[in-house]
Amino acid sequence: MKLKLARTTLRAKPKMIDLNKIEDELANKSIFYFDKDNSHKDMIALIEHFEDKDYSVYMREVKYGLDDNEYIYEVHIVK
Repeated sequence: MKLKLARTTLRAKPKMIDLNKIEDELANKSIFYFDKDNSHKDMIALIEHFEDKDYSVYMREVKYGLDDNEYIYEVHIVK
């Protein structure tokens, strides 16, 4: 499954990342930011994937503006 990482600027296109790459990066960091263009279903699948591998996963929506569509997903993945 491929997910979109959070944009670095408002006009930038989000970069794609797959689950294997996330697993590789868990050695260096545990917090990931994902774009609002990811479906909620995909975000739940991400959580379930890592919980099945005995990780603790916490996800929340972070608002960065006043509009309801101005948010990103913040995901913490820890062993």
